[in-house]
Amino acid sequence: MKINFIDLQAQYFKYKEEIDSEISEVISSAEFIGGQKLDDLEKNLAAYVGVNHAIACSSGTDALLLSLMALNIGYADEVITTPFAFIAASEAIALLGAKPIFVDIDKDSYNIDPSMIEVAITDRTRAILPVSLYGQCADMEAINEIAKKHDIAVIEDASQSFGATYNDKKSCSLSTIGCTSFFPSNPLGAYGDGGAVFTDDDELAQKMRILLNHGQNDNYKHKYIGINGHLDALQAAVLNVKLKHFEDEVKVRDDIGSRYSDLLEDAEVITPKIAQNSTSVYTYYSIRVKDRDALIEKLSSKEIPTKIYYPLPIHMQEAFLYLGYKEGDFPVSEEVSTQIISLPMSPYLTESEQDFIVDVVNIS
Repeated sequence: MKINFIDLQAQYFKYKEEIDSEISEVISSAEFIGGQKLDDLEKNLAAYVGVNHAIACSSGTDALLLSLMALNIGYADEVITTPFAFIAASEAIALLGAKPIFVDIDKDSYNIDPSMIEVAITDRTRAILPVSLYGQCADMEAINEIAKKHDIAVIEDASQSFGATYNDKKSCSLSTIGCTSFFPSNPLGAYGDGGAVFTDDDELAQKMRILLNHGQNDNYKHKYIGINGHLDALQAAVLNVKLKHFEDEVKVRDDIGSRYSDLLEDAEVITPKIAQNSTSVYTYYSIRVKDRDALIEKLSSKEIPTKIYYPLPIHMQEAFLYLGYKEGDFPVSEEVSTQIISLPMSPYLTESEQDFIVDVVNIS
């Protein structure tokens, strides 16, 4: 039985008529940048998350960059973040000349450990940037309390948690600024790159809109040095269709993720632990296993694909060796990186496919 790691084709065929119609409208109108499709998407995203402003942009990485720029974070500033995540958050910090300050992760959620944050704060700390990993939000209440005490901002990188909830509030509505990515493999994915920033702060929203358009506050008048961060109308059209069906897919994701955990209860693996005050969109269903290579080989022999998110913590990446961290500095991140493995996951994973995957995992 050949199984897709993420079945984007099945999703397209389900919504094909709507998606094709929306794409055709954009092409017929020749309104490729901005326009009604983008306006509709931003309005719909803001309503879904429950914030005043949603600003669509060209990628999740640019969403992070816009957030940091709007907060005037730059040379010699420090931003606290996690070493166990995709590189985008740390990369955006570094691109602005600021310094990523890493804090180890919680062993259950794999998100940044709030109990370790305060000791990392200095007089140069300007923000905390937690990454909500694998579909579950970081402990945002604890993080926000620390930030408030020290008068610093919080930016949630919700690239993998869009659609999840924390204390009955949607991811992206939990901090000063929320950022997400619409990379195709994410729960709400475009047909190319895309992202968005979310905030209730009117001034920050206005500034980010200016920044993503080369810093222009009027035609060829530039208030800031900005970026070319537009989301094109074709992606907006696709996302508008998918957003209409998104909550149904979130529910299916939760069902499939919970079923995985039930079926793997007696297996020699560590399954995801979802906090009682949280829900997960299970962007990736990630388990931990002591002999990862053996499990990958076993699954591969049955044509079951797997992925490793992430095999090398950021503080050990060549690009960030200049920070001076060394192996052993973040032991939880380092241990998890050697054991974590993600199994096939999408709303279109059938029970028979899931049963087959679990049976192979359970083979001793």
